[in-house]
Amino acid sequence: MRELIFIIDSLSGLLVGAFLLRLLLQWARVDFRNPLARAVLQITNPLVLPLRRLLPPLGTLDTAAVVAVILVQALRHALIAWLATGSGASVPTLLLGSLLSLVDTVLLLYIVLLFVWVVLSWVSPDGRHPMSYIIGQVLSPLLQPFQRAVPTVAGLDLSPLFLILTLQVARMLLERLI
Repeated sequence: MRELIFIIDSLSGLLVGAFLLRLLLQWARVDFRNPLARAVLQITNPLVLPLRRLLPPLGTLDTAAVVAVILVQALRHALIAWLATGSGASVPTLLLGSLLSLVDTVLLLYIVLLFVWVVLSWVSPDGRHPMSYIIGQVLSPLLQPFQRAVPTVAGLDLSPLFLILTLQVARMLLERLI
């Protein structure tokens, strides 16, 4: 049973990550002609497009994508709880656990994107790699305050390190709530 829970948790976690990435790409106003952005759209469109007919956007907020990520996370949370305990959780408990888990997943997603972005900067230092560009756009709003506050050391930008530490501390504080 543990193996089944692991497989479902891993696959559904990747799906939740795709929906969150869609929201982050929209928030950063990324060009969706990029191959990575197109892939995220193809994965998430089957749920977001039908929801969009029911839930129009509120300004720049794509309410259909927000509801989709919450639904997928709640379903993930409910299925894993049911498999682990044999019973379901109450709706408020399910929603609160799902939302806290979503926040943790966003923080983890940012950490993973930072690691990928740093490695890509070593491999393609000119920043012309399509993934480097799109990840840089997503990370830019979080990195800018750190880049202003943390001086470079011998030409090295240490702001990603400080951002990773900050995100990890946030995850540790959030873990107390979960």
